[in-house]
Amino acid sequence: MRLKKKEYPPRPEAPAQRASKGDAIRRERWLRSAWKPAGTAAALLAATLLATPAGAVDPSEMLDDPALEKRAQEIGRELRCLVCQNESIEDSNAELAGDLRVLVRDRLKDGDSDREVVDYVVSRYGDYVLLTPPFKAETLLLWAGPGALLLIGLTGLALFYRRGAGEADGPPPLNDRERARLARLLEDPDS
Repeated sequence: MRLKKKEYPPRPEAPAQRASKGDAIRRERWLRSAWKPAGTAAALLAATLLATPAGAVDPSEMLDDPALEKRAQEIGRELRCLVCQNESIEDSNAELAGDLRVLVRDRLKDGDSDREVVDYVVSRYGDYVLLTPPFKAETLLLWAGPGALLLIGLTGLALFYRRGAGEADGPPPLNDRERARLARLLEDPDS
C-alpha cells in the first residue's frame, strides 16, 4: 500500500508580488473591455462599407432600353410595396412587388407617361400605394395630425407649468384659530 503524498497549500506570495499580479490581471481585464467595443465598431463599419445595395429587381424584369428602365425605377421608388409596408416596390422582394414592377414596365413599354402609370396603379390600389401620399381632403388628418398633436402637447405643457407656478408661493398663511391650535400642539404634544 502506497502512502499518498501530502499536498500543502501554495506558499503565500510576498505582498509586492501579489500587487503586481493583481495589477497585471486588472490591466488585462481593462484591455479586453476597452478593445471589445472598438472591435465591434470596426466590424460594423467594415460590414457597412463592404455591403452593396441588394436590388430586388430580377434581371428578367428589366427593360432593354436604359432610358425606359431608369423611368421604371424612378416610378418604382414612388410606389409602396403593399406587403412590406414602408418599402418601395424597387427594394422589396415580395411577390406582389415583383408583379407591380412588371406592371409598371409593361405600361411604360405600351407608351404610357410616368403620370399615367402612377395614376393607373393608384386607381387599382388607392392612395395607400404611394410612398408620399397626396395632400387632399382624405389625407388631411395624415398631414395635419402630427402638427395638431404637437400643438396640443405644447398647450398642455404650458398649462401644467402655469398652474405649477401659482402653487410655488406655498400654502396660504394660517388664520388666528389655526395658529392657536398649533401653539397648543407645540406646548403639549400629548394633547
